[in-house]
Amino acid sequence: MAPPAEGPADLVVVGLGHVGLPLARSASAAGLRVLGLDVSARVASGLGAGRSHVGGVSDADVTAMLGQDFRASTDPEIVCGARTVVLCVPTGLVADGGPDLAQVEAATSEVATRIGPGTLVVLESTSYPGTTEEVVRPLLEKGSGLVAGQDFALAYSPQRIDPGNRKWGVENTPKIVSGYTTDCARRAVAFYSPFVKDIVLAKGTREAEMAKLLENTYRYVNIALVDEVALYCRQSGIDVWDVLHCAGTKPFGFGRFVPGPGVGGHCIPVDPRYLAAEAERQGFSFRLLDAARQVVDAMPGHVARRALGLLDEHGVRRDGARVLLLGVTYKPDVADIRETPARGVATVLAESGALVTYHDPYVDRFHVGGTALPRATGLDEALTSADLVILLQPHACYDLGALGRLDRPLLDTRGAVTGRFVTTL
Repeated sequence: MAPPAEGPADLVVVGLGHVGLPLARSASAAGLRVLGLDVSARVASGLGAGRSHVGGVSDADVTAMLGQDFRASTDPEIVCGARTVVLCVPTGLVADGGPDLAQVEAATSEVATRIGPGTLVVLESTSYPGTTEEVVRPLLEKGSGLVAGQDFALAYSPQRIDPGNRKWGVENTPKIVSGYTTDCARRAVAFYSPFVKDIVLAKGTREAEMAKLLENTYRYVNIALVDEVALYCRQSGIDVWDVLHCAGTKPFGFGRFVPGPGVGGHCIPVDPRYLAAEAERQGFSFRLLDAARQVVDAMPGHVARRALGLLDEHGVRRDGARVLLLGVTYKPDVADIRETPARGVATVLAESGALVTYHDPYVDRFHVGGTALPRATGLDEALTSADLVILLQPHACYDLGALGRLDRPLLDTRGAVTGRFVTTL
């Protein structure tokens, strides 16, 4: 790994994952002197050698960043003297499904002892309303001995990264920006403006935090709606995909969502739980979220039971049946298995005695319940040896026409394949 550049940085990005690395790339391309801090030595050394670990950021992008004096490190001392520090660390769920801010708190505490007067600190990690002012601010003030809004600036700007989306990125996706004070907001707008086209100024940090949760909760609820519509249509003998096509032709008042085996990724399965947990703490119940969660959480099991029913229909014993999962990432054409519904599908199938394998060009290893699922490397051979194929993600590499011509049952969870032996949700 190349040594850190001499002197303080214009920007230190804390957390070089799916959010932090694209931000660092955009800021570096705009001429800012950027350093990156990550807890992973593997990530830091890989970036130092010009290797990207994030989809959407190429090795060539990283090489260009290095040429602009970008350096990645595991040493928090690189924060010292930085004009701006942006926290892009993950937020997840604890065992009982509640918010897990451990990485935000740890990163904030590390940063706090190394910021100085005039530093701008921005939180981009997704969390519930109040996190910036009630969690991050006290930690920064305690560790630094400085006062937010007076000695240093504090802001919140929710990330809007969509992995695999080639149309919308950091530069052209409108950026919500908020500040602890009016001057903090002004500082944050000035920081993002050189490399983000459109800035949307929120009234305050709570409004910006809530806006992020609303964006993904909106998707969560509507996905649950079309999932349940799909289940009803199947029971009633209605083609749900034709229904969605017809409804989607309305040029106003209808946003198209599609059913599937469940939701995955960092945002959709997690963010609504942050909202529900914070609301519950305040004595408010999001009844619609509870209903949506019941539907969404049940979808992987529904897909697995549907698959087992197909085995029965085709006279194949469940015990020992060879089932092939196509695409185990949480969305097409991304190398990301966070919260993927494929795990739930595989778990139910395996518990029923099926021999489950998977094919996915983006995933070298896939664990289910602590056990590595066998990976098929040759697609043609895997298809011809399977008793049942389940299409979970229609990666671009899959020939959908060829899948439709298979002479064995195929369960299509995405409405992408037609054929004699094809069954949809």
